[in-house]
Amino acid sequence: MSKMGEEEKGEVRVSATIEELLLGALARGEEILKTGRYIMTFRENSVDQGIKSLDAKGFNIKDARDFKNQAVTLQDVGNAEALVFPEIRSALVSSPVVQEFGISIQGKMMAEGPVEVIEPEYFVFADNSDYMRGFVSAANAIAKDLEAGKGAIYEMEKVDAQKVDAQVLGATWGLVQCKVPQSSRSGSGIKVAVLDTGFDIEHPDFVGRSITTETFVDQPVQDLHGHGTHTVGTACGPKEPTRYTPRYGIAYECQIFVGKVLDNSGNGTTASVLAGINWAIANGCEVINMSLSGQEAVQAAYTAAGSSALDKSCLIIAAAGNAGSDTGAPANSPTIMSVASLDQTLTPSYFSNCGKIEIAAPGREVLSSMPRPRLNGSMSGTSMAAPHVSGCAALWAQSKPTLRGKNLWNILKSYTLSLTPPPCCIGKGLVQAPT
Repeated sequence: MSKMGEEEKGEVRVSATIEELLLGALARGEEILKTGRYIMTFRENSVDQGIKSLDAKGFNIKDARDFKNQAVTLQDVGNAEALVFPEIRSALVSSPVVQEFGISIQGKMMAEGPVEVIEPEYFVFADNSDYMRGFVSAANAIAKDLEAGKGAIYEMEKVDAQKVDAQVLGATWGLVQCKVPQSSRSGSGIKVAVLDTGFDIEHPDFVGRSITTETFVDQPVQDLHGHGTHTVGTACGPKEPTRYTPRYGIAYECQIFVGKVLDNSGNGTTASVLAGINWAIANGCEVINMSLSGQEAVQAAYTAAGSSALDKSCLIIAAAGNAGSDTGAPANSPTIMSVASLDQTLTPSYFSNCGKIEIAAPGREVLSSMPRPRLNGSMSGTSMAAPHVSGCAALWAQSKPTLRGKNLWNILKSYTLSLTPPPCCIGKGLVQAPT
């Protein structure tokens, strides 16, 4: 069946690319940013039973365990109608699967059987200040990509490195406020996964580092956007940059795992993010950073992923979002640590979402790494706040082997600097590194 025929019938392939999904959504004219696919979440300890139930109905199923290190891109699954992520008890499924199961797609708990809930899949974006504008920009970028045949670079807010406050005494203002320079920890032995737009794998500040990379979109890991390289830099960057800039990296000896779950225009889907989470957990990453968001309500798939991570000694840390409204997905899930942004005055950034917030970190005019040839630059957003928490989490995890999963969550919240804004804006306060 032709691609247009599938769209007319409302059938969207599991293996569809992000570009195809975005263009399909534009053609349908949907106000809610749904991809046309669905996410099936299984009950605890029911993944294999759920696979059997899909198989019994004759569906073509792919399992992430069939791929090396569980690194699977959606384009790898061919004509599969379901792709299972076993570490986080979920699966990406097509609409025929949903129709066969006869399930109402309203995010309601199912009464019995291995399937807990089925929800629509949504688009997600590199965290920016205007969700809908991000979608329009994404669509325009896709159109240009298809015409030019090459990836586009999506520009975010940047501030020249020379404007970083000189009083930071060898480190960025954010690291100083988080007490990183005084810490004796380096993140050694800890695996930190950054799920974002990829990474500049030949950046000179990261020569000699242990870096494992995988892509979960139909593009190489190399970051042509900048967002992913910037977040990696804050969480995992060097103690001493190669050129004259303040120290901007926190866990400078951690093992870096880069999962490209957003494309070079900063776009992804629930499934690309879940694929990255599944991979990071399967590879034993103690800390998982996600500087991405959408304004959807709490999604069961993200909640299940966060719960599975905690059970397997991992902690997912996510940006609260920059819409100036309620905390967005996935950070709004109760099992994922949500991070708000602070300005240099340690007051909430005007763009930072509020509501379900666990902790706050520096997010305004944050200097970090950028893809070559620029090497360094500043960005603002809760995207920049989250990796401060992830980097500090790696330092805490190094300090004691029992600080994993929920224990790591609890100690991050226990050792914060109390601030005056209400908890709905900053949670327990400003994240602090261990001594």
